Amino acid sequence: MGIVVNLVLIVIASLLFFCVGFFIGRFLLEKIGTTKVLEAEERAVQIVQEAQKEANEYKDLKVAEVNQEWKKRRREFDADVTVKNNKFNQLQKQIRQKENNVKRQSQDLKESEKKVSEKLKGLEHDREMVASKNSDLERIIAEQNQKLEAIGNLQAEEAKQKLIENMVAVAREEATETIHKIHEEAEQEANKIAEKTLLTAIQRVSFEQATESALSVVHIQSDELKGRIIGREGRNIKAFENATGVDIIVDDTPEVVILSCFDPLRRELAKLTLQKLLIDGVIHPVAIEKAYEDAKKEIDDVIMSTGEETLSSLQIPDMPSELVSHIGKMKFHTVYGQNLLQHSREVAMLAGLMAAEIKLDAKQAKRAGLLHDIGLVLPESEEPHAIAGMKYLQKFRESKIVLNAIAAHHGDIEKESPIAALIEAANIISSSRPGGRGAVTPEGHVKRLENLEEIAKGFPGVIKTYALQAGREIRVIVEGENVNDSQADVLAHDIAHKIEEEADYPGQIKISIIREKRSVAFAK
Repeated sequence: MGIVVNLVLIVIASLLFFCVGFFIGRFLLEKIGTTKVLEAEERAVQIVQEAQKEANEYKDLKVAEVNQEWKKRRREFDADVTVKNNKFNQLQKQIRQKENNVKRQSQDLKESEKKVSEKLKGLEHDREMVASKNSDLERIIAEQNQKLEAIGNLQAEEAKQKLIENMVAVAREEATETIHKIHEEAEQEANKIAEKTLLTAIQRVSFEQATESALSVVHIQSDELKGRIIGREGRNIKAFENATGVDIIVDDTPEVVILSCFDPLRRELAKLTLQKLLIDGVIHPVAIEKAYEDAKKEIDDVIMSTGEETLSSLQIPDMPSELVSHIGKMKFHTVYGQNLLQHSREVAMLAGLMAAEIKLDAKQAKRAGLLHDIGLVLPESEEPHAIAGMKYLQKFRESKIVLNAIAAHHGDIEKESPIAALIEAANIISSSRPGGRGAVTPEGHVKRLENLEEIAKGFPGVIKTYALQAGREIRVIVEGENVNDSQADVLAHDIAHKIEEEADYPGQIKISIIREKRSVAFAK
């Protein structure tokens, strides 16, 4: 019985110890878990604070970089605005100077017109004096008839005939001198008016020298792109050259690729194609073909916009779209190193200004000047470009004056209007400046000089002829005994007229007649 009681007590004590241990253990575990959670929360808060701090520092850094970039862009913008303002002020100053020049030249022209009017009045006075002298001459003839009849017993008719012959010879001599004087005065006055007209037109046109090259330079971001442009075993270069027809040169020049072609339109197409490839960054044969097709569409837009801008700047309305396209294509053509569009614009402006000065239709002159070389952008033809251009424009119902001016600006047909002469003059002015047209070969130059000398030698009384100053002057030596002063004047005009009919030459040629008479005697 006592053993059983002891066992029961032991069991009860064990259960009490187990329960106490269980609750103490559970309490300790809960306390440890709470501590870990608190530590984890503190660590999370610390991580969040550190991340927020780093984010704030990164934000401040980026804000500082953006502010610095903005200040840099602002400085560049301010500098660009300053440069453009300076250019604008210079342009205004030039415009004011040109306006002052035009006013001064207008005043000079009015004074010249006044002088011409005064000279016309003087000529009218001379005419009245000639009429008075004719009446005096008739009176003298009557007196001479009476004297001849009284002295030589000549019949009135015979005396009259001899007197008339004598007077005709004297009158012819005086008339030749008077005509020569009037001709010189008229020529000098005409030259002055023509010179002022040309100077006024040239000063009002700002020439730009257009020198074309067979190379175009394309700048790239880095030299690493050169390897991608070349491609594996050069396949990209081959594909590019096959698509564009332009040679591409990749050398050691830093950040530069060179395109070589004599056709400016092809070269511009190739340049746009390469720029598109560089922007996309993907370069392979398929991408090259796609970029080339996109560039062709863009060039077509550039051609049309260029043609429309040219017509707008020259104030030429009512132009068919096909002609607008051809005018835009002139931007990508050259003639002996001179840009065709720039040359055509210059000819149009010069012709229009000169036409306005001499009271002709300035709109027709500008239209003919702009279209005078349209034949150069048409498909190749066996005919001269002036004739080809005229025939092409006939289907657009251009006026006869414009068509004739275009066809005659190189002398292929006769000029039928003053505007045709203006187009020829404006074309020579634009072509003669630096960057203009090509030179004549030495053999052709010598042949032209010999031809001029032979033309002058064909007149009676001529001993020798010399072509001087690259053919701009012909000196003619005549026989002093057989050619007098009046005949020398007539001979000079005859030679000039024959050269105009038979010779082909630029500008004008001066004819100088040299008459010499030597008298020799010996004292023995």
